[in-house]
Amino acid sequence: MNDSSWGAPPQAGYWGPSDQGPAQGAGPAGPAYDAHYAQQTRPMPIVPDVPEHGGDQDDDQGTARLSGPLFRDEPFHDQPGRDEPYRDQNPSAQPYAVVPQNPEPMPVAPQPAQPQPPQKKSAGRDLGAAIGVGVGLGVVIIASLFFVKAVFVGVIAVAVVVGLWELTKRLAERKSIKAPLVPLAVGGAAMVVAGYARGAEGAWTAMALTALAVLVWRMTEPPEGYLRDVTAGVFAAFYVPFLATFVAMMLAADDGAWRVLVFLILTVVSDTGAYAVGWRFGRKKLAPRISPGKTREGLLGAVAFAMAAGALCTQFLIDDGTWWQGLLLGLAVAVSATLGDLGESMIKRDLGIKDMGTLLPGHGGIMDRLDSLLPTAPVVWLLLVIFVGSG
Repeated sequence: MNDSSWGAPPQAGYWGPSDQGPAQGAGPAGPAYDAHYAQQTRPMPIVPDVPEHGGDQDDDQGTARLSGPLFRDEPFHDQPGRDEPYRDQNPSAQPYAVVPQNPEPMPVAPQPAQPQPPQKKSAGRDLGAAIGVGVGLGVVIIASLFFVKAVFVGVIAVAVVVGLWELTKRLAERKSIKAPLVPLAVGGAAMVVAGYARGAEGAWTAMALTALAVLVWRMTEPPEGYLRDVTAGVFAAFYVPFLATFVAMMLAADDGAWRVLVFLILTVVSDTGAYAVGWRFGRKKLAPRISPGKTREGLLGAVAFAMAAGALCTQFLIDDGTWWQGLLLGLAVAVSATLGDLGESMIKRDLGIKDMGTLLPGHGGIMDRLDSLLPTAPVVWLLLVIFVGSG
């Protein structure tokens, strides 16, 4: 045997140099079966190696794959006709399986960041509902104020009772403080009527009797928390009905309806100026720990709007009033209204609530509308008495 035949695959039925049999003394050079069985043997197709850990091997399609379908009876759908030569030579042969490989995902180009549209400032409330409720309340107040004074006194008393109910309810819910509502409501309504009928003397007398009624009423319950509850009750009596009594005292003057109207206009204008200027130009916080929404610019807006309105109202609506008195009155109203708003915000912060109630859509509760009115009432009453007398 020569060197060129070393390692060459033997042909079918080859037994040596001749077809008669093996040469003497030489081992067989072919397979250990005859040509008949060799012709019936189906050749094994060549399967390319697949890396053990899923490495890629590139073929004609650029992806790692084997050269057959997934199942033996499926054709080569991706490359039609690829297996036909093999089938022509070996009709009985079946295609072998394909192990598909997942191609690497195509890299996605990063999308440029879309610019965000500027966000509009929000008032935090339903402005339409707030305006509608405000107009409705204004109509009721004006109608009762100029037609029958006693009706307006009743409006004040109702507002006081509802405000007391909201305040005592929130104290009980958030702090477990049980300020007695019954003596507060009865004494508060009596306080308003006494202030209208008897002036400051009647208001102070009703306030003292209301405080005494709170002390006695609370004695009907266990002593635990007595001091806390009666202290909150006396505070509520002073904060809501006693301050509201000064509105009734303004109404008792001859031009009382106009005085109350000026008081309401200046307070509303002050709040509106603070909101409008602060919303548009507000940058520096006025009292961030108490009311983060209030700004110094808003306070300046409240002062400017209230002083302008005060000069006009005092000159044209108040008997014997002058414009410079209106400037001082507007300045005082802006300061007292802002302090009153901050005072109620302090109470709500302590209670952990946003609004005192939900009675007025867009406004919150009655107390959320009385916050700036209550401390402003004694200021306006006192300045008008100084400027033009008690009437």
